[in-house]
Formats: sequence, structure tokens, C-alpha cells
Amino acid sequence: MPKSLYRFRQKKHVPRLLAGSAGVVFGALLASTGAVASPLGDTLQKLAPNADKHVLSMAAEAMQCAEYHGQPDANTLAVIDYSKPSTARRLWVFDLSKPALLFHERVAHGSATGDNKATFFSNKPGSHASSIGLYRTANSYYGSKGYALRLKGLEDGVNDNAYRRAIVMHGADYAKPSFVKRIGRLGRSWGCPAVRPAIVKPLINSLKGGQYLFAYYPKPDWIKHSDYLHCTASQQAQASR
Repeated sequence: MPKSLYRFRQKKHVPRLLAGSAGVVFGALLASTGAVASPLGDTLQKLAPNADKHVLSMAAEAMQCAEYHGQPDANTLAVIDYSKPSTARRLWVFDLSKPALLFHERVAHGSATGDNKATFFSNKPGSHASSIGLYRTANSYYGSKGYALRLKGLEDGVNDNAYRRAIVMHGADYAKPSFVKRIGRLGRSWGCPAVRPAIVKPLINSLKGGQYLFAYYPKPDWIKHSDYLHCTASQQAQASR
């Protein structure tokens, strides 16, 4: 584990997080848990002050929970906040070893997920919708979309079909700022998080090979039931044995 990450991960448990974005907090859920930012969440917020602090805290919680349950440690974390419109820069990529903010970009969502604003998410093959939740990144490759990055969804029933659906990060002309000026929103993919071609290669190179991507939307059922957002001390103690 990189020494600079140790201060974030040395505690025996990670606070339970249940919060929404854009100022929306799920009061009924919070009442039973209490939302407390983690040290890593605090650091991410300092690096990206325009991002929703609850979303960053949940991303930190999910990543740390995965590591407690046996997933390898990573040096890079990407966060997508799908509660923001496609015209907003809603993708952040963090280098955790420095720590530093590497990228702050626009990212497209699936054609079935919505127009400018995302409203619908699916894990089903052929849905042409984006999926939320926690992912591990796999290998990069050159395919029909150019340089691309395979993603493996870690959440059963939420995004675990991503690899089979060929949900990958890739570049697309419809993710350029010029497309927004012309159409009023980004274009849409078949569920892939597409970014502008000019930054796709360095962005993918920062994320490939077993890093984390956390895609957020204020969907109460997912927030309430996601294993990665409810990493209790007892679960972590068992995972660390």
C-alpha cells in the first residue's frame, strides 16, 4: 500500500454513509445511520470543492469497503455524479498517492438514461442505459470506438453485467464541448461513460489496471441496500482476518 494512502485506511472501520447529491439528503435513511465524512472523503472534497461532498464521501466509503472485503488497493479513483446534467463537468479522477485531482471532465450517459439529465439506469443487456455503483477497471484496448477501457461492475444486480454488456470508457465526438454548444447537451452512448477524444488516452491510462470508478445517482433503493455503502466494523473485522 502506498504510504500516502495509509493515513486514510489505517482506521478499523469506515463510517456508514447515506446521503444524496445536489443538497438532497435522504432524511429517513440518515436518521438511522448518521452521515459522517471519512478522512479520504474530506481530502477529495478539498481537491474538488465544486463536487458534492456527499457524493465524494460515498465514493470513498465504497472504495474503502471494497478493499476491506478483499479487493486490491488502488491508487486512482474516478467519480461520476449522474445527478448533474451532461452539460456539467461531472467526472473527477483522483490520484490518491499524491493526492491530486487529475481530471475534471464532462461524461456522456446512455441513450435510455435520459437527454441532458439522467433519470433511468439499468443493468440489463440491450437496455442502452448507464449503470450506477462501484466498478473496478480492467485492461485498455483498441476497438471500434478507438482507445477504450473495460469496466467490471462489483455490485450484484446493479452493474455486474457491465463487462458482458461491453460498457467501456471511450472517446466520442459527441462528448466535445462543441457538441454541447451546437445541441445543448452531450450526445449519448449505449450506456458507456464516453469522454472527449482529446483526453481519452491519458485519462484511461490513469485508470486502467485495477483502479476504481464510482458512478452516483440519488436512487434510494441502491443507497439503502448497496453492500459497499454499509461497510460495518464487524464486516471489516471479518474481512481483515
